[in-house]
Amino acid sequence: MNVDLKALSEKRQSNQRSKLKAIYVNLIPHIQLIAALLSGVFIVTGWILSDLFSSTAIMFFVIAYLVGGYQKAKEGILDTIKDRNLNVEMLMIFAAIGSAIIGYWMEGAILIFIFSLSGALETYTMNRSNREISALMELQPEEALIVKNGTETKIHVSMLVPGDEILVKPGERMPADGFIIRGQSTVDQSAITGESLPVQKKLNDEVFSGTVNLQGSITIKVTKLNKETLFQKIIQLVQTAQSEKSPSQLFIDKFEGIYVKVVIAAVSLMMFIPHYVLDWTWNETIYRAMILLVVASPCALVASITPATLSAISNGAKLGILFKGGVHIEGLSKIRAIALDKTGTLTKGEPEITDLILREGISQADFLIYTASIENHSTHPLAQAIVNYTKLEKQLQLLQPDFIEDIPGRGVTGKVSDREWKIGNAEFVGDDISKQFLKMNHNKFTKSGKTLVFIADYQGIVGVIALKDRIREQSKEAIHEFNKLGIYTFMLTGDDEDTARTISKEMSVDGHISRCLPEDKLKHVKELKKRYENVAMVGDGINDAPALASANLGIAMGTGTDVALETADIILMKNDLSKIPKAIYLSKKMNRVIKQNIVFSLAVIGILICSNFLQILDLPYGVIGHEGSTILVILNGLRLLKLK
Repeated sequence: MNVDLKALSEKRQSNQRSKLKAIYVNLIPHIQLIAALLSGVFIVTGWILSDLFSSTAIMFFVIAYLVGGYQKAKEGILDTIKDRNLNVEMLMIFAAIGSAIIGYWMEGAILIFIFSLSGALETYTMNRSNREISALMELQPEEALIVKNGTETKIHVSMLVPGDEILVKPGERMPADGFIIRGQSTVDQSAITGESLPVQKKLNDEVFSGTVNLQGSITIKVTKLNKETLFQKIIQLVQTAQSEKSPSQLFIDKFEGIYVKVVIAAVSLMMFIPHYVLDWTWNETIYRAMILLVVASPCALVASITPATLSAISNGAKLGILFKGGVHIEGLSKIRAIALDKTGTLTKGEPEITDLILREGISQADFLIYTASIENHSTHPLAQAIVNYTKLEKQLQLLQPDFIEDIPGRGVTGKVSDREWKIGNAEFVGDDISKQFLKMNHNKFTKSGKTLVFIADYQGIVGVIALKDRIREQSKEAIHEFNKLGIYTFMLTGDDEDTARTISKEMSVDGHISRCLPEDKLKHVKELKKRYENVAMVGDGINDAPALASANLGIAMGTGTDVALETADIILMKNDLSKIPKAIYLSKKMNRVIKQNIVFSLAVIGILICSNFLQILDLPYGVIGHEGSTILVILNGLRLLKLK
């Protein structure tokens, strides 16, 4: 076995650095928590010594300031320099320093302690939302066993190119996306699609990087570069989602800067006006100003949205629903209509043979052999369905045609065993016999949503094959859920009106449009937006991309084309439409949690400010009330991680 040692060494070093960085990032909340707890220990020690050794007690409080406040102070100062704007961290620093200046060392230290504790909890929330990605990244093998000219060579997965053949042994993970060219096995795809049960994979079946080969050894032909695999796209999509802020978060971020300036101005006035207007002592005036600085700080308000949004995105990723940003999960609950592509979305896009009608005097086996031998040279889905039926279900051996001529959009002609055949639609075959057949049987087939393929020789029609696209049962369930949610459903398809009407009725969608070209789908989505304002589009093909981009929310099936995946805002990894109602529920729950957090945090701030003006609130209770509310809204957001 040959090994590219230099390349492997470089890649291992790069991966090692990435892992060390990931370990450090995961350690940050633990370091912050330890610092907060140590700060608490120093506060308790200072409190015990305060009556006996006041100067020693102050020293312990100072240490509590430094240990507990270093990280948040560093963040606040660096962000202020970077953004040239005051932030919540700076308010806390001012409040703690102000408390110390007027002699309330312990109260200031308690403020630092609880603020650092809530900061550690918020950092944990961020890391917890990243944990799904970190766990996923660890699933990808670093090396692959490439087979070339009978020699096995171990190389790094980043060096694989389309066309390479790699060997995957039982128990190993797939190093790349591809299809099986030798062997068969059972594959665990739960990390990619969320399927709980292993899936049987045979010759020519597609496999994905990161999935587990459970049984036999298989050889895979690579179809994508490592950076283009479905596995890598999942990671990139979720990482992008976590960095993109929702409209609510953008508003809060903007509001924070203005609010902090208002608080600073209010505190500045508070330090003087009550002394002259209300006859408060200078000590009482400054003390109340410091309490106002603490309780008016919008910590809980700022923490109302991000933890909840990240938790919802992580939960969605576990369900196989990838959101490209908080804006999309927030907007999903507002959808009032949903446009659905038929092929590949409502149906599997895999037509199967339902009926065979043959001319007298020809056997079914000969008919299928001649037809499939010619269709084997076509990439059309109907042709592939006929070939698979002949080879896999009927176990018949195909012949080599003497010649093939493909007429795009109409059919194909070919010669097998010195006999010419025409295969295609009625117009292509076009003779009196086909017209007579259509007159007798057209309604029988088209009314049931079937597509007809005519096969003719020099004597006329030899036979007709009826095929029908298979409906996704999960999609039927999803349509039912949409109806319960009051969402208008609309099917867009390129099929003829009879087929579209049949599928529409079978799926119970509210409306449909047949014979849709890409520009037609775009036009109808725009019309739906005028009627319903918030519209989602679900599709999987290149022809769906314009409509996906135009809709308020574009939703792509996970096995869709690259263009559809890149254009969409949400991706369903398991091609399961029934995930969308679950995502809508998750969106509604997230928006409810955010509203709860905002109302709660504003109410607490209002109560604490009023209590301070009435002189019934002491600094320690103000600190506990303010920082306690911050911790509560973070914990409330974390509930979305466990939502089922």
